[in-house]
Amino acid sequence: MSLRRPIFVLALGSLIAAGLGLRDWPLEDGRVTAYARRAFDAYGLGLTLQGPASVAVLPWPRLTLDRVRLAAGSDGPVLADAGRLTIDLDPLSLLGGRAAVSGLRLEGARLSDDPAGWDAPLARLAEQARSGETARPRRIVVRDARLAAGDTARDIDLDIAWPLWGKTAEGRASFTWRGVPTRITLTHLRPAELAQRRRSPFTAEVTWPDGSLAADGTVAPPAEGNALPVLSGQVRFETRSLPESLAWIGRDVPLAPLAGAFSIDGRFETAERSISWPSLRIGLGQNVLEGAGAVAFGPGKAPRLSVQATLAAETLDFTPLVEDLTRLLDPAPVSVALAPLTQGDLDLRLSAAEGRAGAVRVQDLAASILVRDTALEVAVNRARIQDGTFKGRVNLTSGTDPAATELRTQGSLDRVDLGALLGEIGAARWVVGPVQGHFALESRARDTVGLLAHLGGRATLAMDGGAIAGLDLADVVHRNGAVASGALARRNGRTAFERAVVTLRFVDGVGEIAESGLLGPSVGATLHGQVSLPERRLDARGDLVLRPPGDSARGILFAVTGPWNALTAQTAAHSEPSDPAGRIGDAMLPDPLKLPATLGLPGSVRAFAP
Repeated sequence: MSLRRPIFVLALGSLIAAGLGLRDWPLEDGRVTAYARRAFDAYGLGLTLQGPASVAVLPWPRLTLDRVRLAAGSDGPVLADAGRLTIDLDPLSLLGGRAAVSGLRLEGARLSDDPAGWDAPLARLAEQARSGETARPRRIVVRDARLAAGDTARDIDLDIAWPLWGKTAEGRASFTWRGVPTRITLTHLRPAELAQRRRSPFTAEVTWPDGSLAADGTVAPPAEGNALPVLSGQVRFETRSLPESLAWIGRDVPLAPLAGAFSIDGRFETAERSISWPSLRIGLGQNVLEGAGAVAFGPGKAPRLSVQATLAAETLDFTPLVEDLTRLLDPAPVSVALAPLTQGDLDLRLSAAEGRAGAVRVQDLAASILVRDTALEVAVNRARIQDGTFKGRVNLTSGTDPAATELRTQGSLDRVDLGALLGEIGAARWVVGPVQGHFALESRARDTVGLLAHLGGRATLAMDGGAIAGLDLADVVHRNGAVASGALARRNGRTAFERAVVTLRFVDGVGEIAESGLLGPSVGATLHGQVSLPERRLDARGDLVLRPPGDSARGILFAVTGPWNALTAQTAAHSEPSDPAGRIGDAMLPDPLKLPATLGLPGSVRAFAP
């Protein structure tokens, strides 16, 4: 007989056997359901079958159950519902007369969003690991699952592998969380070590389109009475937008709306409801800071964060913050509600060898930021600016009306070189000398326009041994108020003075020039009037006389009036009426005395004001 016939029969028989083996054979025997229940009872899980069951032999013996429900015990909370469960059977155990579970696959299920429901099954698994039991599912796969509550998490795919011959387990997950695709990877974990209440190494990574989180270290079971495991190691978190990432996660931190790109890298340790960084490196925009910090989580499911940190930097750039503060002078109202900035507590100490606030360079900076519920305090304890010192403090609080904010601020300047400061910001150095002063202001409103309209307090500036460059006030008096024209006159013009001082008392956003004067070897001046912050207008009048006192007629009266961007100066002789109709001079102030319009108050305001 030819060999072709037995080979053909063998091949045909193999195909038929394979077809029968690959086919799912329906089962109606209640013993199948009872077997599945016993397999899950070993892990403290209760199984309820609501659909048909089938069995297949190839390519791997498996039992498939439709529309199953898994619960924590017989009467515990439902953990998974309406899913298709496939149980892979160990072929070696089948040969030995047993039906051990080698793998599980759950598809299309609704999962519980309460992690506490899994405590009992995980505890049972740990007991089996401690006892040396090796019969366990070596792979668990979840496909196309979703959380039962809402649409927070969907398209959940999970793959956990713990080979029988290996000590380490690894898991990978992908899902859509609040509309953002996310991936999680966990490797190098040793579950048996954790079951023995020993530390296990781990490597974890979470990625999403706008950022990532990576950790490499060790994990230990929770301490007695605690709920969270103890972690330590190295961690790195980075995001292109901290506010957007926090909103996506569903958490709040203090001052988050002011942040942009953010990263943190360092050695960390966790305790119950807290994380500490003995050493860390923070990237905030273009700034890099180093130091130590800690985060504590308050009670409840949505805990309030409490952050403490001490950070130092070689250089700090405060330009983005300065740009935000300039909104106070915008004519359009901007809300000043504190709630978005105080979603958490913060105690931050900052120091920097050098900083920059816009065009202004700052050296030897020491500052602190304190955030509490409905309160924010920023203190500049020390900052050197142009060979001088600045100190200041801003307190913001909100009371019964969360939309309204109360502002209290105070500060001082000591021997700041005003001429050098003006040159640094790109303005004409129309006045030179060391300036000192202090201010104390307060207000309360719902928006920036209201803050200016209700501003009250006092501010004083003084300068000893200074000079006005580009203008000779004695020559202005001799010319009966006319300013010498020509570049040569502006270049050679100079008015030295022994002391100049101006004091403003603010009420409802209007600053009354209460005390002012300029005293020099050849000229003296006084000034009175008002500066309106809401209307952005100056109305001031003054008296300019020669020194030592001589002819009382050799002096002029002057007025500087108008909106800040279109000021005009008017002069009149002493013997003439100060009414504008009798003036003999009327001109805009010289361009070299003007400051950039970006500073809000043009330099022409200061042409006659000390």
